[in-house]
Amino acid sequence: MDGDTGWHIRTGEYILAHHTVPVADLFSFSKAGQPWFAWEWLTDVLYAVLFRVGGLKAIVLFAGALIATFATLLLRYTIWRGANALLAALATLLAVGGSSMHFLARPHLATLLLLPASLWVIEVDRRNKTGWVWLLVPLTALWTNLHGGFLVFLACLLLLVAGSAVEALLGRPRWPAVRRYAMLFVACSAASFVNPYGAALHVHILDYLRSDWIRNLVQEFQAPTFRSEGQLQFELLLVAGLVATGFLLRRQRVTEALWLLFLAHSSLTSVRHAPLYAAVAAPLIASELSAWWKTVADASKKSSILYILQRVGEDIRPGFRWTSVWPAVVILGLVMVDAPLKWPRDFPSEAFPVTMIHEHSDLLQSGRLLTTDQWGDYLIFSYYPRMKVFVDGRSDFYGESLGTQYLHLLQGSYDWQTILKRHAFEVALLPVEWPLAQILKLDPSWQVVQDDKRAILFVHIGHQSQVN
Repeated sequence: MDGDTGWHIRTGEYILAHHTVPVADLFSFSKAGQPWFAWEWLTDVLYAVLFRVGGLKAIVLFAGALIATFATLLLRYTIWRGANALLAALATLLAVGGSSMHFLARPHLATLLLLPASLWVIEVDRRNKTGWVWLLVPLTALWTNLHGGFLVFLACLLLLVAGSAVEALLGRPRWPAVRRYAMLFVACSAASFVNPYGAALHVHILDYLRSDWIRNLVQEFQAPTFRSEGQLQFELLLVAGLVATGFLLRRQRVTEALWLLFLAHSSLTSVRHAPLYAAVAAPLIASELSAWWKTVADASKKSSILYILQRVGEDIRPGFRWTSVWPAVVILGLVMVDAPLKWPRDFPSEAFPVTMIHEHSDLLQSGRLLTTDQWGDYLIFSYYPRMKVFVDGRSDFYGESLGTQYLHLLQGSYDWQTILKRHAFEVALLPVEWPLAQILKLDPSWQVVQDDKRAILFVHIGHQSQVN
C-alpha cells in the first residue's frame, strides 16, 4: 500500500456521496477547483466500498486477491500455450518477481490482470474463431473506467492487425484475420469512449505519458536501474525475450514478436511498464523455449539430465490444472482470520510520519502546509475535507509548472524562497533528507516543532504567533 490509495478512497467516497464523478479538484489549495480527470473513478468507488465494509484490511485483501489471480492466470496461460511445466513455473516466478514493484493497492492492478487475460482470449480466437473474443469490447469499456492501461491493450490490438497483415504478405492465410481484428480494434476503441470524459480522457493520458517533466519528477516513469531483485528478474526476462523474438520471427509469428518488442521498448523507457512486459513476455518466452528444449531433448539420450527434466516437466503439466483452486482457498481463509495476522489499521509508519501527523493534527490543519506528494496523499486520507494540500500523488493533474516548483523546493534550488512566498506556506513537514529541511533549520523565520530523525515539522514564526 502506498499513499495514492488514500486519495483513491476519498475520491470514491465523494462519488458515492454526490452520485457524480468529479470534474474539478477536490483536494488541493494550489489548484483548487481547477479541471481534474478522476480517470480511475470506478476503482475509486470499489475502494470506498471495500473501506466501508472492512477498512484497510479489505483493500489489502482485494489487492492480494488480484495479485494471486494474476500469478495463477499467468501460469495457466503459459501451460495453455504448450510450455513445459518446469519452464512455465520458472517464467511465471520471474514475471511475478519482475512485477512486484507494482504490487500495491492501486488501480494499475486491474491492468496487470486484464492485459494477459485479454491477450489469452485473442490467442484462443486466433486458433479457433469464436464469438468470445467480442466480449473484449464491453471489457474495454469497463477497463477504461478502472485504469488508464486500456491504451496499452488498444496498442496491442493495433499491433495484432499490423502483425497479421505482415504475416499475410509473407504468404500465410491471414487476410480474414486482418479484417476481423481491425473490426475488433475499432469496436474496442469506440468502447473506450464510454467514460465520463469522452475523448478528452485519451488526449489527457497521452499528453501525460509523453511529458518529459514527468520522467524527471516521478521515479516510476524513469528508466529501470536493474539494482533491485525484482528488476534483475525483469532483466532476465528482457534477455530471454530477445531470444524468443528471434524464434518467433523465424516461424513468421510476427504479432507476438511485435508485442514483445513494443512492451520491451516501453519498459526500458519507463519502468512502470516493466510489469506489463513481464505479464505478456513470460508465456511467449516459456512456450518458445519449451519447443526448442523438446527438440534438443528428443535428440538426446534418455538417460541424460536434459531429457529426464523435459519428461518430468511434461508429466506434471496436468497437475497444474488445479493451481487455480488454491488462491481462492487461501484468500477465503484470510478473510475469516484476524489474529494472529497483523492487518493494517493505518498506513505504514515506515513510510509515513503517522505519529507526528496525528500528534500535531491541529497545527497541520491550521495553515498552508508544504510536504511531500506521498505524505500529502496520507493527509487527504486522514483529514479531507477539513484540510487541503499543496501537492499529492496526482502528478497528471498538477502539471509541469507546479511539478517543477515542487521539485525546486525538494532540492532547495536557487528560487526556493520565491516559491515559498508565492504559495504563502505557514507549516512544513519534510523528510530529513530533503535539502530544504536543512535550509529551513538555518532560517530564523522558521522554527522546528519536532524532529524524529526521519521527518521534521516546521512552523513559520509569524504563523506560530497566530496559532498561539
